[in-house]
Amino acid sequence: MKSLKKLFVVSILLLGTAIFAQETANRFFYELSFKPKKDSAKIDKVMTTLDIVKDKSIYQDFTIIAQDSIIKLGVEEMQKNKVWKDLSKSIRMPKFSFKIYKLYPDMKEQYVDRIGRNLFAYEETLKFDWKILPDKEKIGTYNTQKATTEFGGRKWIAWFSADIPLQDGPYKFYGLPGLIVKIEDEGKNYSWLLSGNKTVKDWKEISYVEEIQAQSGMGSNEKKVIAKEKFDKAYAAFKADPLAEARPYMTPEIMNRKMPGSETTFGEFLKNQEKIAKDFFNANDNPIELPTATEKKK
Repeated sequence: MKSLKKLFVVSILLLGTAIFAQETANRFFYELSFKPKKDSAKIDKVMTTLDIVKDKSIYQDFTIIAQDSIIKLGVEEMQKNKVWKDLSKSIRMPKFSFKIYKLYPDMKEQYVDRIGRNLFAYEETLKFDWKILPDKEKIGTYNTQKATTEFGGRKWIAWFSADIPLQDGPYKFYGLPGLIVKIEDEGKNYSWLLSGNKTVKDWKEISYVEEIQAQSGMGSNEKKVIAKEKFDKAYAAFKADPLAEARPYMTPEIMNRKMPGSETTFGEFLKNQEKIAKDFFNANDNPIELPTATEKKK
């Protein structure tokens, strides 16, 4: 990837001097290393992104976005041949399904995830109590400075760079006098490292997969903002039974119906989707934010 400094300067010039029919975003790539299981030494890695546009930033797992073109070809092939194909067998599934929106300039945050067919979000205004330390370190091409904070039941160590004058960072983190280049908790359960960036012209907030879901009636892209407690309760119910929303429509006739141009029945397809969802939920029992004592009792 090109020099982050050069790309950043070019991106700012483009944003400040031109008017585009489509938005242009600065996309920062963060490699996330994490322990999916509390008591395991295994470390998983996934590429995540922080897209910054004029009025907000969006943090998310990059896995599905990176495969947009492959998925698009697969969907177009199905539409052309009118033959169903299980694309889940040919694409990598994301490690994390949520998105984090930070709305500029007040930095109100939205945690967004799909529960069933719909997108739900809860809002919060976080104020990180950063302690900026004199320690400095060269990370890649950047001169960085150390800062610490406590959040989500963990102690965090961050390294930020004034070379990139953006007070943002991966996940929910923000508020330092420069972009966060690296941040990890003391136990190294989660560690983000800035690994590159690029300018994305004609940037779209919604991915191709999300567009197709909406067009097919499989999901809505309109966010429904609800209280965090209500969000957590709905998400817990969804984890317990990913197909609860569809069960009233799962009659024997529909379940035995074959997918177009395939020997796979609708019932078999749904059973596979349920397995994918449960495997996804069971893959990680080490959340970024640890539950509070009150949440543990619920």
